[in-house]
Amino acid sequence: MTPAVAVPFVDLKVQDEPIRQEIEHEIRQVLRDSQFVFGPHVDRFERAFGAFLGAKHVIGVANGTDALLLALKALGIGSGDDVLIPANTFFASAEAVIHAGARPVLADIDPHTYNIDVKQIEMLMTPKVKAIIAVHLYGQPADLSPIMQVARRWGAYVIEDAAQAHGAEYQGRRTGSWGDVACFSFYPSKNLGAYGDGGAVVTNDDETALRVRKLSNHGGIVKYDHEMVGWNSRLDTLQAAILLVKLNYLDERNRMRQAHARSYYEMFSGVPGIVTPTVVKGAKHVYHLYVVRIERGSRDALREYLQDQGVQTSIHYPTPLHLLAALRDLEYRQGDFPVAEQCSAGVLSLPMYPGLGTDQIEFVANHVQSYMKTHT
Repeated sequence: MTPAVAVPFVDLKVQDEPIRQEIEHEIRQVLRDSQFVFGPHVDRFERAFGAFLGAKHVIGVANGTDALLLALKALGIGSGDDVLIPANTFFASAEAVIHAGARPVLADIDPHTYNIDVKQIEMLMTPKVKAIIAVHLYGQPADLSPIMQVARRWGAYVIEDAAQAHGAEYQGRRTGSWGDVACFSFYPSKNLGAYGDGGAVVTNDDETALRVRKLSNHGGIVKYDHEMVGWNSRLDTLQAAILLVKLNYLDERNRMRQAHARSYYEMFSGVPGIVTPTVVKGAKHVYHLYVVRIERGSRDALREYLQDQGVQTSIHYPTPLHLLAALRDLEYRQGDFPVAEQCSAGVLSLPMYPGLGTDQIEFVANHVQSYMKTHT
């Protein structure tokens, strides 16, 4: 018998209920206008999100994976090129590189932040590496300053994969405003989430922005004037309308996530075997995910125990990229990225969303503590 859920991993209904009427108002406006593709809400959202990030251009696209692919193609990256990415990230980071015709080159991760190990970047750079994808994993900014320095020395681009880092900051600037291009996902569970798929490409370069706009709209700006072979990847008007409302609450909701993270930290402080998230100096983590690492006992047994208590959890990510069947052609092997492998075996994502109650956090933390004390 499946236990009742006491604490869901994510509860979209709870977090959106306070702004439901605002969202419904904007949806009704779209329905009245009946401009479902390239409607006025799309332009409004692009401008508003650009102002929020401190970036010149935002181009809404269909999803975050398309954003990565279009960014790569707009930068001219393709056959014969290498793109450096972390071994511990969602599959889309590698998938987009392959669809662009380039080859993913993997780097191990920092054991404290789970982001790409900056020291390894320098070791892996060659003239074939045309871009570094800096993934801001779990809402934690990658260490962008040294990454940018290495990229500039080698003449490579920096692409920020900010799909989990809406509103995060690094050295006083929003993530998404640092690299040559940045890519966002608006999947419903993201910190800034739509009611379906959506994404955006962000850049301060006029030429890159124009190429992304053309590539995302069948290769042209003017209807029936196709300047290149592109894709059909556009942010639809309904999603833009929803995102416009949610953008107004993003900073507030991120502060709620940060408060939840502090509560978890306080409750786990001093509990042997639990490693809580580390925040990079000069960065603001926005905790898209709250990920602990279990260093005593069994992570999987703990997860099963929590499930029995009605606590939903997840694992991000259970298999490093180099061990996925889809990437076997890269010819990496077990042991090539020991930190990523160690982390994938020990990380556990606990419930985290703006509407999470204090009593729910205590419920989760108490059961984690109880298990760790009695089973390790």
